[in-house]
Amino acid sequence: MIIALGSNQQAVEASPQLIVERAIEALRGLGLVIRKISRFYQTPCFPVGAGPDYVNAACLLETTWSPSEVIETLHSIEQEFGRKRIQRWGQRTLDLDLISVEDVVCPSLKIHDKWRNLDLATQKIEAPTELIVPHPRVQDRAFVLIPMMDIAPDWVHPILGLSVSEMLDALPLGEKVDVIPLNVQ
Repeated sequence: MIIALGSNQQAVEASPQLIVERAIEALRGLGLVIRKISRFYQTPCFPVGAGPDYVNAACLLETTWSPSEVIETLHSIEQEFGRKRIQRWGQRTLDLDLISVEDVVCPSLKIHDKWRNLDLATQKIEAPTELIVPHPRVQDRAFVLIPMMDIAPDWVHPILGLSVSEMLDALPLGEKVDVIPLNVQ
C-alpha cells in the first residue's frame, strides 16, 4: 500500500516539513507498518497559484486493513492536524492520499475510468464521494510519482500497465524539475 503525504500550511509551531514528519509518526502509532519512506520534496502548489509550495513525501505501508479502513484513518489523522475540507485543491495543513493497494482497483473499473479521464475543468469542481484506488490522478502528478520512485519504482498501475518510472518518464520535463529534494531524514 502506498500513501502520499503533503503539507503547505503551517500549524501551531509546526512547519509543513514537521507536520509531514509527525504524520508519519501518527501512522506508526496507529499500528500501520511503514516499510519505506521517501525523501521529502519541495513542490509547487497545485494548481499553480493556489497557495505556498508543498512538502511532499510517500510511504510504503503494510497492513491488513481494508482500503476503506485506511482512508478513514488517514482522514482522521488529517483532522488531528487541523485539516479542513473547505476548498478543492486549496491550502492544507496535511493531505494524506491513498495512492495504491498493490493491484486493487476499486470501486470498479468503470468508475475509475470516469474519474481518471475527467477533464481538468471538471476536476476543479467535482470530487468523488467514494474511494477510488489507485488514485485517479497518480499518473499525472510529478509531486506524487517522484517520491514514489524512492519507495516503489517498479509498482505497476493495474489499469494503465505502466510502472512508476514509466509514468514519470511520460510527464513533461517542466513538471518534474520543480520537484526538489529537501535535505532531511
